[in-house]
Amino acid sequence: MHIHIGGTRSGKPVKITASRQMTLTRILEEASERKGMDVIGIIDAHSPEVQEELIDLLESGSAAEHEDGGITYKETMLILGSEVEIKEADRGEAHFLVYMPRLRDMQSFTQWLSSRCKNVQLSSQRIRASLHELQACVAELGGLIIPAHIFTPHKGLYGSCTDSMAEVMDPSMILAVELGLSANTAMADCLSELHNKTFLTNSDAHSLGKIGREYQSMCMRERSYAEWEKAIRRVEGRGVAVNYGLQPELGKYHLTACQDCQSLVPTDASGRCPECGHKRVVRGVAARIEQLADSPYGLHPSHRPPYVEQVPLDFIPGIGPKLLQKLYDTFGTQMNVLHRVERDELANVTGEKIADLIEKARSGTLSVQAGAAGTYGKIVRE
Repeated sequence: MHIHIGGTRSGKPVKITASRQMTLTRILEEASERKGMDVIGIIDAHSPEVQEELIDLLESGSAAEHEDGGITYKETMLILGSEVEIKEADRGEAHFLVYMPRLRDMQSFTQWLSSRCKNVQLSSQRIRASLHELQACVAELGGLIIPAHIFTPHKGLYGSCTDSMAEVMDPSMILAVELGLSANTAMADCLSELHNKTFLTNSDAHSLGKIGREYQSMCMRERSYAEWEKAIRRVEGRGVAVNYGLQPELGKYHLTACQDCQSLVPTDASGRCPECGHKRVVRGVAARIEQLADSPYGLHPSHRPPYVEQVPLDFIPGIGPKLLQKLYDTFGTQMNVLHRVERDELANVTGEKIADLIEKARSGTLSVQAGAAGTYGKIVRE
């Protein structure tokens, strides 16, 4: 539910840091045919040129709007989203995901954004509005706001902006939060104010290969925005059935470290790095959650679904582009390889060593060097 568009079909950038291969149609093809995603959220749908491409797909019959919201393309339902940045006075900036039922609703949101940011064509723009003003706008248009990657020191709600939702926004209007790559549900439920929120595990994909590195399985009657919203609200038997998330140690901000020399730093450290002297210590997600925790680790509300750790194929040593394509050709989608194909079948394609690594990834027994200060963690071969 968090996929960026790198550029439009005319070549204009949308998400500056995303691959230019991340065009609307390439994303839809990748999600549907290689990753096995039934529903995805493109969170740059506020961009006028992206909307023009969507209109052309609809008018040509290649895509269709569902009567209950969302756009169907082949076997995939597209939920329209936008990511915005807000900086409250005397606080750090934070990112928020806004989702709308229909294209016309997103176009109205674009109009609201255009007078409050420098360039509405681009993704993740800082807007001249408070969080309460954003909540009022989105509520009026019938959409939802979900705080993005909430614990990361780089523009996460708790990582950068506040110790508590109520300090900056109306918590009752926030139905769900996005955990980010460096935290799982056991960590997030250490904050009691999150116990009534639905947890989303999203990829925040900036390249085609990163689509589906985190996702969730949802109980929905059909693919539509209305059903997706019911799942977020956990009503009428809908809801998140399983969160599939990156092993937190593989995330870029799990531990506290110096951004300059990458040395791990004690969680209570402040000021300059004790190793190199630079004042670039980045507080890790694990330390930030420990600081805010007011609930025991492992205590979950009754509605919380299982969290299944997964290791995307491109994290596994020995799997390069050629082998990855061979796995797709043999087994279909990445989800089949990660969760469904028998080990012996995998070994016939990958060899024993890589099959063993995939099997250990499934059981959560891989050795991992934790990520920190913007550098991903990695698998350690024993």
